[in-house]
Amino acid sequence: MTDDTDDTDDVLAEVGPRLRRIRKERGATLAGLSAATGISVSTLSRLESGLRKPSLELLLPIARAHQVPLDELVGEPRTEDPRVQGKPVVRHGRTFWPLTRQPGGLQAFKVLVPRSTEKPEPRTHEGYEWMYVLSGRLRVVLGEHDVVLTAGEAAEFDTRVPHWFGSTGEGPVEFLSLFGPQGERMHVRARPKRA
Repeated sequence: MTDDTDDTDDVLAEVGPRLRRIRKERGATLAGLSAATGISVSTLSRLESGLRKPSLELLLPIARAHQVPLDELVGEPRTEDPRVQGKPVVRHGRTFWPLTRQPGGLQAFKVLVPRSTEKPEPRTHEGYEWMYVLSGRLRVVLGEHDVVLTAGEAAEFDTRVPHWFGSTGEGPVEFLSLFGPQGERMHVRARPKRA
C-alpha cells in the first residue's frame, strides 16, 4: 500500500465517528436523520460504525440535513486565524469597526460617535439591537423613552420601535453594538449578586 492509500483509509476511518458526533451534538436520532435524508436507518448506523464506506451519494444529503459543509463531515475543519481584521467605516460622522467576518445573521460592531448636539430623528427597520457602552455617555431615544447610558450599561430593543442613539453633547461615546435580523436576540446571563 502507498502512503496516499493509507492517508485515504485514515480519513475514511474517521468519518463514521465524526458523523455520530455531529448527529448527537444536534440532538438528532438515526430515525430523524433517516427521515430528513431518505437514507435507511441501517445504512446510517453502518456508516457511523465504520461498517459502510462513505460515498458522496450518502454524505451530501447528511451534510444538507445537518447544515454543515461537506468537508466538516470528511475532515476536521481548518483552524483559521481568529482575528477579525475589518477596516473601519465612517458613516454620518460615526466610525464603525466590524467585529464579525460573516455577512448576514448577527453582526457585531464597535462604534465611536464624536461629541455632537444633533437633534434626534428616530427611525424604524427590521431587526433587534443590543448595545454596551465602553466609554462616554450614550443617549438613546426609544419610542417615548429618552435615556442616557454610561460606561458598563447595556440596552436592547426591537428596531421596529422608533429609535435613535448618539452623543449627549458632552463628549464622544464608544460602544459595542450587536445587530441581528428580527427574531435573533442577544441573551446575557449574569450571576445573581450574593447577599
